[in-house]
Amino acid sequence: MNPHLSKLQPYPFEKLRQLFAGVTPNPGHREIRLSIGEPQHATPTFIKEALTASLGGLASYPTTLGSSELRRSLAAWLERRYGLQGIDAEQQVIPVNGSREALFAFAQTVIDPARGYTPLVVSPNPFYQIYEGAAYLAGAEPRFLNTLPDDDYAFDFSALSEAEWQRVQLFFVCSPGNPTGKVLSLDDWRQLFALADRYRFVIASDECYSEIYFDEAAPPLGCLQAARLLGRGCERLVMFSSLSKRSNVPGMRSGFVAGDAATLRSFLLYRTYHGSAMNPAVQAASAAAWNDEAHVVDNRRQYTQKFAAVTPRLRQVLDTAMPDAGFYLWARTPIDDGEFARRLLADYNVVLLPGSTLARSAQGINPGAGFVRIALVAPLADCVEAAERIHSFVSKL
Repeated sequence: MNPHLSKLQPYPFEKLRQLFAGVTPNPGHREIRLSIGEPQHATPTFIKEALTASLGGLASYPTTLGSSELRRSLAAWLERRYGLQGIDAEQQVIPVNGSREALFAFAQTVIDPARGYTPLVVSPNPFYQIYEGAAYLAGAEPRFLNTLPDDDYAFDFSALSEAEWQRVQLFFVCSPGNPTGKVLSLDDWRQLFALADRYRFVIASDECYSEIYFDEAAPPLGCLQAARLLGRGCERLVMFSSLSKRSNVPGMRSGFVAGDAATLRSFLLYRTYHGSAMNPAVQAASAAAWNDEAHVVDNRRQYTQKFAAVTPRLRQVLDTAMPDAGFYLWARTPIDDGEFARRLLADYNVVLLPGSTLARSAQGINPGAGFVRIALVAPLADCVEAAERIHSFVSKL
């Protein structure tokens, strides 16, 4: 077997299952699960209709590059959303089967383990565990940069030595962040671009939460947008996006990558051999979804309503605040985060994810320890009820 497989840790939800072993939830409360970031808003009808209307496409093999219709819709959305111009739908956009598989596969394309040293892959900490697994399976080592509330969850680039920067080949960014909701500023991007240009590493910007925000006049900044504003090209820069959160279709497994044409040519070659072509019916439904914004505005309205109802109540008992974007509350716990989650489940049948499962020890600390991630994905009434139960639970500690 591939020896790198032994380096993989159990996924956070497997750790959660082990943590909850032996816990009997209070039968007086029905379960409310706010642990997994799975959208629960209804899938728009027009997307389902576009999917079923295109089932005839199942009779043909899809191309890895995807249909020209879908790529044109993706390029047009990028130009509308980020104020970009001249996105080449033939060279700068590739549909993918969700951002998760693309993030993993991208590392296998980018990492060169034959340079006489072990490559480094930099990741935020806490982080999406795919970044770590992708690094290990590509023959690299992950390096974690702690993102802490006292620093407004910003990267501390000084945490890496000059020798370590020399070994960096890939830098994963998640903006808006999971779990913190942090959106990188233009100055953050300026610093990161300067490092990428100095040390010649590739930036993979995971932006799958970019369309969940709270001010219609101030959407989160994207990496390609930041590059344009700073007068930089998109050399060694690739963004990853998805319909799962934006359009409530996680089961479609539909997303895209966009950015540096040279990097994407290599990625397309890898994907051609990997067998990653998107279902033709899903492609048609995806094009319909990317071409429509009305359902996305309504989706944001529902999340904004939930945050407005839940955040003030939870702030009475927990140290938490509205995120920049995304659908998570990142809350500090008054006791150990794992114990907090176990006791909350036992007493009030609310499921949250301990922050320590989303992070690794780095620079002497686990930056997720002492926090829980609260995914406001359930219906409004459930989120409000969960907040009341959490309030009662913490008040009795």
